[in-house]
Amino acid sequence: MSKNNNEKWWKKAVVYQIYPKSFQDSNGDGFGDLQGIIKRLDYLETLGINAIWLSPVFKSPQADNGYDISDYRDIDPTFGSLDDMEELINEAKKHNIRIMMDLVLNHSSNEHRWFKEAKKSKDNPYHDYYIWRDGDEGVPPSDMKACFGGSAWEYVPEIGQYYFHQFLPEQPDLNWENPKVRRAIYDMILWWMDKGVGGFRLDVIDQIAKEPDKRITINGPRLQEYFKELSRETFQKGDLITVGEAWGADTERAKLYSNPDGSEFSMVFQFEHIGLDQKEGGEKWDLAPLPFKKLKKIMAHWQNELYNCGWNSLFWDNHDLPRIVSRWGNDREYRVESAKMLAILLHGMQGTPYIYQGEELGMTNVQYDIEDYKDCEIINMYHERLEKGYSKDEIMKSIYAKGRDNARTPMQWDDSANAGFTTGTPWIKVNDNYDKINAKSQVNDPDSIFSCYKKLVQLRKDYPVFVDGKFTLLLEDDENIFAYSRKNEEKTMIVVCNFFDKEIPMPLAKECEGMEVLISNYKDTSDMSVLRPYEARMYIR
Repeated sequence: MSKNNNEKWWKKAVVYQIYPKSFQDSNGDGFGDLQGIIKRLDYLETLGINAIWLSPVFKSPQADNGYDISDYRDIDPTFGSLDDMEELINEAKKHNIRIMMDLVLNHSSNEHRWFKEAKKSKDNPYHDYYIWRDGDEGVPPSDMKACFGGSAWEYVPEIGQYYFHQFLPEQPDLNWENPKVRRAIYDMILWWMDKGVGGFRLDVIDQIAKEPDKRITINGPRLQEYFKELSRETFQKGDLITVGEAWGADTERAKLYSNPDGSEFSMVFQFEHIGLDQKEGGEKWDLAPLPFKKLKKIMAHWQNELYNCGWNSLFWDNHDLPRIVSRWGNDREYRVESAKMLAILLHGMQGTPYIYQGEELGMTNVQYDIEDYKDCEIINMYHERLEKGYSKDEIMKSIYAKGRDNARTPMQWDDSANAGFTTGTPWIKVNDNYDKINAKSQVNDPDSIFSCYKKLVQLRKDYPVFVDGKFTLLLEDDENIFAYSRKNEEKTMIVVCNFFDKEIPMPLAKECEGMEVLISNYKDTSDMSVLRPYEARMYIR
């Protein structure tokens, strides 16, 4: 381990998430693929990112967009071949980019050979790779529900047992209590490390220690034991970036998961800020206004609690979340300004920032007819809520705001047919605004959203205060401004963001007087008395 934990390469890094199905199609079949990503490595090097988090490309029946893996050591033909994957790893290295694989270790596909064997008989050596309970058909072991709706138990009549699944029936949960399961997983990870993979994102990793009989599905009693063993047997044998997706994490747990001693993961994905714009006690579809002061409080809490004893991941968007400029910005008259403001606000904080494909262009949410959506979560919710008596308009409003397909529309490369994503028919409709919002129009424009992100990526490498500066929330009770300082022994940085679409007085003018403007989202920053709609300024001295 490094003596100085701040020397870890991933602390200065910025990660770019690719949802391969929607990034770039190289063969005209309408699906993005690995060769398409290789084709766009120059673009990513121009942006300056250090690592690509690749959403799952493993062999999969695609019941849940690749989060149902049928072979952990092979690539799904949709995306190419194992040779293509090895080529991507090697070509990315030439562009100074590492590849992070997206590992799903909580469950496999029901098409995985382990599960095919497991359901043959109770005596099969693979039976105990999964979680089974005896029961009569139609009478599951408990009334536990799966995350995507329906029972968490699925009956297999051939052996008279139910298996447990926290997600789709096609995603049976792996039995981590079986040491053979753990060993098989570790060997697979080491195999990928030998191929030159630079890191891993670990899907719903805080659910692996579940105990269904006790109704424990998250933060199970053996979770820390499993995390430490996983890291010791695999990640600690290389210089990797690892991030655990942990919906159930609070700051105390996150300190353990991202302990600077490297005994678990580099960092954690936590989602406390992500659930703010939903009704308390409701589901994500139950919309509510963003409680702005609470957002500030939560972000500050994570910044302060993990300082010098853990590490944050910084993100607004991912493949499961709506586009941030549509969600908490203004995707109409202030799309450019609000997209830049949200970028400056996030990237000035301590942690490793994640840019989701198209976020650097200010890509927006979509509004499709229900027939044009592909996501199983959207479709299941639509039918469930219709049955419960919700109006179609009400349901569609929720989908427009929070549906996962908002993030999964094809990357908007240029203003040619299908946004330059494919020469064929795209697997999901392209956003209609691709002729106005695309990479080609932004890459060489110094005032574009892309150029703002590019500068933020570079600033993190140039100024150590981004990595080690102490965070202090400013103007905690201000209802319009999100402001904070970052301070180390050499530098003080102040970030001031007007989060809304109105002009307001600038309350920190005196504190920022004489400081250099590192980056802003308006050209002229000479007037320090006011902040224009969505204005963001980053000062340093």
